[in-house]
Amino acid sequence: MSGRLLRLACTAAVAAQAVLAPVTAAAAPEPRRSVAELLTDLQQLYRQTEQATETYNATTEELKRQQTEVDRLDGELARARLTLQAGRTDAGRLARQQYQNSGGLGPYVRLLLAPDPQHALDEGHVIGELAREHARTVARLAATEKRKDALARKARKALDTQQSLAGRQKAQRDDVRGRLADVERLLATLTPDQLAAVARLEQQGVTTAQQRLTTAGALPADRPASPAGDRAVRYAMDQLGKPYAWGEEGPDAYDCSGLTSQAWSHAGTPIPRTSQEQWDRLPKVPLNQLRPGDLVVYFPEATHVAMYVGGGNVVQAPRPGEKVTVSPLASYPVLGAVRPDTGKRL
Repeated sequence: MSGRLLRLACTAAVAAQAVLAPVTAAAAPEPRRSVAELLTDLQQLYRQTEQATETYNATTEELKRQQTEVDRLDGELARARLTLQAGRTDAGRLARQQYQNSGGLGPYVRLLLAPDPQHALDEGHVIGELAREHARTVARLAATEKRKDALARKARKALDTQQSLAGRQKAQRDDVRGRLADVERLLATLTPDQLAAVARLEQQGVTTAQQRLTTAGALPADRPASPAGDRAVRYAMDQLGKPYAWGEEGPDAYDCSGLTSQAWSHAGTPIPRTSQEQWDRLPKVPLNQLRPGDLVVYFPEATHVAMYVGGGNVVQAPRPGEKVTVSPLASYPVLGAVRPDTGKRL
């Protein structure tokens, strides 16, 4: 991680492409602010950006599910309309048949005028059956009409929900872009010496945190991965060097949970898209029981996630301006770990 912030400043033009929405400028650092204060500000901005990214990701996933529901209801509504149209055709046909068979006369009059009363009675039975079938058809028609109206209301409501989610997604997208702009503005105020000093201090903090985990016995002994875990790790490692990009799930760029969710999807075990859902819905595992493929989740709000690869290291898409890389497990404040695959180990 040494030199991370310096690299970010050197690649500001690349990161600036993501900054499309104007926001209130971040306050420029005071001339005599300490390196520790600068690092704290940057870390806070990155954390806020990642939290906003994961919120955006969650809404995007909800929007996908809502689109599927809208499509399903639209399909049902179209089928109900076809059924209704067919029912109306059947009802009309039966009505015409009944009229033609009755000759336009009532059954009592037809019986009196018939040369063969028995034949008239038999014919009346047929007419009666036609009338009953017509009644059943009309009942089905009414039920189909009612179902069509109910589906139309559901489809309208689903579409309204979809449009509301789309509006929320846009606001969250603008929020992420604004926070990225804040990061870029702060980085632009720092001299190369300040950037180098901040990078050194950040690296020292990671080294100290990793040593504490080792001393406390929290880092795991080497354990073999499950077959699916091994596939997930190999996929994640194949992405090394690809850029971090918020909201991305590959194959050209990833955000943190985009990398972990895609790795496990390619391993044959789909998991939730966002780091918060991964933390909430996957089985927890103690840090000292980690095996390759398990996910390490960071910060109290579970806003960052990485994949354990063994040896006290994780593979991760760290943050804007960086690339998928292997880092010490203690790169960020650890919340805990989860295991997507609870199958037998090799």
